[in-house]
Amino acid sequence: MAVDSTRTVAASRNQECGNSLQQTLKLTRLIQKESVDLIKTYKASQGEISELLCKVSVFSVPDPNISGLEPSERIVSIYTHLQAFVPHFKRVYEQQTDLQLPTSPLLARLTRVSTHSRNLATLVNLFYQTLFPNVPIPEPAGGPTELPPPQNVFQQKVYGCAVLKTYKELLANVSKELRTLKSKVCRNRKRIQINTLYF
Repeated sequence: MAVDSTRTVAASRNQECGNSLQQTLKLTRLIQKESVDLIKTYKASQGEISELLCKVSVFSVPDPNISGLEPSERIVSIYTHLQAFVPHFKRVYEQQTDLQLPTSPLLARLTRVSTHSRNLATLVNLFYQTLFPNVPIPEPAGGPTELPPPQNVFQQKVYGCAVLKTYKELLANVSKELRTLKSKVCRNRKRIQINTLYF
């Protein structure tokens, strides 16, 4: 009877792990599509030199690469990176509000992607809690995200495109990382639980 109970708990936790991760992946793919449309809309709204603007290097944007050796560290890295982009999206929105008409589709798309990004960070947090119950996800050690100093209009346009392009890179990395976790973490949890029953 104890074995059956343990098996049920193991299967239930594995299913919860898979469901949580699948939901997170689904939202990631949605935002990936939205980010492609957002960049197109951004370029179309910046004038004739938009392609040139988007080729200029900017160093005040978060790194899109996921770090960490263990799955727990990599999940935390995903969460931290998503959180780091929140103030950058807010800054870009504020800048573009001054440069665009209130009815500009760019502003609506920026709001949508920013909201979905915050929701994605929440889902990543919930997934972390599924794997590591009662262990709060660590907050960034470096303090608040640093934003660039005041910028002129040209710098604002360059910065905005850099934020959106880098965020798109981050989403690609997050999607790849989540697929890797899906094949390793959730399945391994089931395998470990089953092995424990017989040894």
